[in-house]
Amino acid sequence: MTRFSKLSPTARGLITLYTSTLLAGMWSMIVPALPVLAKSFDISPGTAAQTITALAVGRFAGMPISGVVLDRLGTRAALTTGPAIAYSAALFAGFIPWFSLILVLVFLLGIGESIWVIAREVAGIDLVPAQQRGRVLSGFHGINNVGLALGPLIGGLLTETIAFRAVFFAYAACAAVSVLLGVTVAHQETRPAQNPASSSTSVASWRIGALWQRLRGLRELFHQIHPELRATYVVLVFATLTSFVHRVTTQSMLPLLANSNLGLSPKEVGMLFTISGASVFAMIFPAGFVIDKVGRKWATVPSTGIPAIAFLLIPFAQNFFQLAVLISFLGIANGLSLGSLATSTFDVVPASARGRLQAVRRTIAETGGIGAPLLGGYLADTFNPGVPFLAYAPLLVLSAFLLALVAHETLEK
Repeated sequence: MTRFSKLSPTARGLITLYTSTLLAGMWSMIVPALPVLAKSFDISPGTAAQTITALAVGRFAGMPISGVVLDRLGTRAALTTGPAIAYSAALFAGFIPWFSLILVLVFLLGIGESIWVIAREVAGIDLVPAQQRGRVLSGFHGINNVGLALGPLIGGLLTETIAFRAVFFAYAACAAVSVLLGVTVAHQETRPAQNPASSSTSVASWRIGALWQRLRGLRELFHQIHPELRATYVVLVFATLTSFVHRVTTQSMLPLLANSNLGLSPKEVGMLFTISGASVFAMIFPAGFVIDKVGRKWATVPSTGIPAIAFLLIPFAQNFFQLAVLISFLGIANGLSLGSLATSTFDVVPASARGRLQAVRRTIAETGGIGAPLLGGYLADTFNPGVPFLAYAPLLVLSAFLLALVAHETLEK
């Protein structure tokens, strides 16, 4: 009997989920390849950055699907389906010789990733009591950001030593392993009883041509939230949107800024993201403690306030060291952000609709992931890659104020 098999079902489940979470973050191997991809296909850097837009659009499209899959079929189906889609898309992207088709495949990769991420969160909270949610979700996001940090470093090395296509094959391998991990998840699934009021939010409500039914279903879901906590939910949705904006802007615009303004190589760009990931990793346990013991808002407010300051300073960085310091602060903010925002949302939403309301939150937030690189690419090509950072800073400031002044503290003491 192996040491792993001797662990409790909860420990085995968390180890499996954390491993899958780490591998999921490896999609970021694509990031340092963007400047090389632009040269290979003879397109502008802003156009190459739309690879990140395609990923975000896929995540957006996949969120409604993920909510229904989780609430109707359970976490096991989502934990295998998501990485299976990502594996297929990444594998084919490694062979395709046309940039437009690569964008389509990255879109499909985003769909798989969106199903994958919500499944991990719901599976994780099923394993632990409510008072430990913050530490578990903070751990998920921290480990995922470690993958997001290691990915660019590995991607930069693969791009320089082999070719940019190697990053797609490498990510396909990570997704294939995650499919196997999803199959081996060994905990009891708990499917919340469906609230009769939410019956209109079935799969049929998401079909084309059922817009009115879809909107009515969303309204009924929203009204399942306690009236005193509805404004808090709205603020959390907006905060998640701004969090996506600053993360996607960093992923898509930082390689362009580092390459065009400072002349950094793909390997050096990868190192910047590794520094960010190290900062995130260092925040895993402190963030979990703050979220569960001090207060959710003590984590959510700095998670948007710190990036606002960093975004105002990044365009004026003059060398690798200055950029690395600012990126490390973004890593600290990332360590505080999605774990605290997800935990606060689980505090607010009813168990009968948690999958769908979490999916709604992230679906709306993904509009930021779609719009940020689109507008950012235009601003980068028209002006320079530093302008998008300045343009998005006010949104982060507004988010910090709303979290501080409007949202309720949801930690029960």
